[in-house]
Amino acid sequence: MKCAIDTARRTVCAAAALLPLALVLPAQAQAQAFPSRPVTIVVPFPPGGGADTLARILGAHLTKVWKTQVIVDNRPGASGHIGANFVARAPADGYTLMMSSTASLDKKNVGQFAPISLVSASAYVVVVNPKLGIGNLKELVAKAKAEPGKLTFGSSGVGAASHLSVELFKEVAGIEMMHVPYKGTGQAVTDLLGGTLSLMFAPAQTVMGYVDTGRLKALAVTSAERSKALPNLPTVAEAGVPGYAAVGWFGLLAPVGTPAAVVDKLNKDVNAALREPEIVKQMMEHGAEPSLTTPAEFGTFIRAELEQWTRLIDKLGIVVGG
Repeated sequence: MKCAIDTARRTVCAAAALLPLALVLPAQAQAQAFPSRPVTIVVPFPPGGGADTLARILGAHLTKVWKTQVIVDNRPGASGHIGANFVARAPADGYTLMMSSTASLDKKNVGQFAPISLVSASAYVVVVNPKLGIGNLKELVAKAKAEPGKLTFGSSGVGAASHLSVELFKEVAGIEMMHVPYKGTGQAVTDLLGGTLSLMFAPAQTVMGYVDTGRLKALAVTSAERSKALPNLPTVAEAGVPGYAAVGWFGLLAPVGTPAAVVDKLNKDVNAALREPEIVKQMMEHGAEPSLTTPAEFGTFIRAELEQWTRLIDKLGIVVGG
C-alpha cells in the first residue's frame, strides 16, 4: 500500500512540476506563430497627420518582415476617441492595434489598453502664416499681448497634444489666443495656409514641406532640447519663453488582455524596425525621432503624460472626446 501511495505522490509531483511548462509553451507557440493573418493598425485620426504617416511607414516595413499584410485603418472623430473605443472592444489577440497619441487616451480609458512600444516622441513646430509679418517667437508673444484673443490657433481636436501644447504655452507666456479645433491636423494646416488661422503647434511631418517652400514660417520647436531632425530651429525656451517644453508622441497599443508573449513579440519587432536605417531616415525626413521602449517603459511614459495634461485639462475645464 505504501509503495502505491508513494508512486501516486511522485506522479502528482511530476505533473505539478510540468504544469508551468505546459502553460508557457502554448503562449510561446502563439507568439512564434504570430501573425498568421493580416494585422490592422487603427489610426484614430484622418489621413495625412503624424499618426497616419508613422503607421504607414511602420506598417509597410512590418508587412515585409511578417510576410503578411499590415492594414492602416483611419477611424477619426471625437478627438481620437472613436478609434480608441473601436480598438478597446476588439479581440485581445494582437491583430488590432492602435497608433495612439495623447488625444486618444484619458484617465477613464487608459486601462483598456496594453502598451506595446513608444514609436516617436518629437517636438512640435511653432508655425505661423507669413502674412502675419511675425519674424520670431518674441514678436508672436508681443502681438498676442497687444491684441488678446485676436490670434487664432488650430489643432487636430479638443484635448489633442496640438491643442494642449498651445494651452500650456499660453499659460507660461501669459497670453490669450483663440482655439479653433479641427477633426484632424490636415484640415487645420489647410486653413493655416489659407490664412484663416494665425498659427499652429504642428507635427514637423505635416508642415515642414510648406516651411521649406516659404508658405509657412517656423519659429521654434516645443521640446526642451533642439530637435535632431530640425537642429537649426531654436526651442521655445531659447526663443524667449523660458520654462516651456512639450512633445508630441505616438505609440502602439493593443486591447488589454492581449497575451504577454504577443505583446513582447510586437515590441521586439517594432523596436527592430525603429533601428533600421531606412526607417530612421524616413521618420527623420518627416521630423519624427524614433523612440525605443519596453512595454513597461511605455506604460510609465503614458501615465506621466496623462498626469501632466490632466492637470491642465481640469484647470481649464476642457471636455475631451465630446
